[in-house]
Amino acid sequence: FVSDVCWRDVKNIVQERTMRSLADQLYRSVGSVSVNIAEGYSRGTGKDRACFYEYALGSARESRDWYYKARFVLGEEVTEHRLSLMSNVIELLLTMMPQKRGEQIREPAETYAANGEQLDLDALLESIPFPE
Repeated sequence: FVSDVCWRDVKNIVQERTMRSLADQLYRSVGSVSVNIAEGYSRGTGKDRACFYEYALGSARESRDWYYKARFVLGEEVTEHRLSLMSNVIELLLTMMPQKRGEQIREPAETYAANGEQLDLDALLESIPFPE
């Protein structure tokens, strides 16, 4: 789902010549989240799964940062949605990992949002803004 949303964002971002490298990095990092989850899920032990979930977590945090950097092209509404969406993915990964590894990793208490407000997952999935 996130990769499909990102595809439309990247098509918009790449129109700005100075942002082409950013668009490539964003699409790669978002794609890396799901492939690492899929590969981790296929592993036989919880420790192996946790390793790939950690890779996915790193990619999700990277994706959120690339979305933040693209905020001037995407606009406030789209950026807020994507930052909240990636923050929710991060929270889900942080919930999955301790079950597999036995030790906790936490997301910093600061909200990662352009306007300081993070949307809940249901709201993110119901109304998806796209750049024009």
